[in-house]
Amino acid sequence: MQEKTVKESSITSSHLMLMEHAGNFLFNKNNPIGLVHGGIIMKLMDEVAGMVASKHCRRPIVTVLIDNMYFFAPIYIGNKVILKSSINYVGRTSLEVGVRIEAEDLKTGKITHTNTCYLVVVAIDDVGRPTPVPRIKPESDEEKRRYKEAELRNKIRIDERKK
Repeated sequence: MQEKTVKESSITSSHLMLMEHAGNFLFNKNNPIGLVHGGIIMKLMDEVAGMVASKHCRRPIVTVLIDNMYFFAPIYIGNKVILKSSINYVGRTSLEVGVRIEAEDLKTGKITHTNTCYLVVVAIDDVGRPTPVPRIKPESDEEKRRYKEAELRNKIRIDERKK
C-alpha cells in the first residue's frame, strides 16, 4: 500500500454559526448569551475528521474514540468556526486525526483557538470489518512532531485497553 503525505488528506473548513446552532441553551430559545451549543462543535469536528480519514484511505470509516475535548474559549452566534484537520498517525487499520478549532469574530477579525481534539477512526471494508490503511509520511517538522506525539498517545490508549 502506497504511503501518503499529510497534505494529501488535510482539510480546512469553515462554518458560520447561526441561531440554529445555539440549541436550547439554558432552556431559552432566544439564547441571550449567544453561545453555540458544544454538541454542534463536536458534530462538526467528527464530520471533518471523518472526511480527512476517508480521503486518506478512500474507504468508509467509523469513529472509535474521541480523546478529551476541552473548550478553551466560547464560540458565539455570528462567529465563523474554522476547523483544521489532518492525519497525525496511522496504525494498521486505524488513524488518529487531529482537529484544531478556531472561532473568528467577523466584526473584529480576531481569531481565537477554542478547541483541539484527537479522534481515532478505523477504516472498514465492504462488510464492515477493519481493513488496512495507507501509511502516513510526515514531511514538515510540525508533522513529524505531531506524529511522535500521536504515537505516544496511541501507546497510552493501548495500555489503557489492557487494564
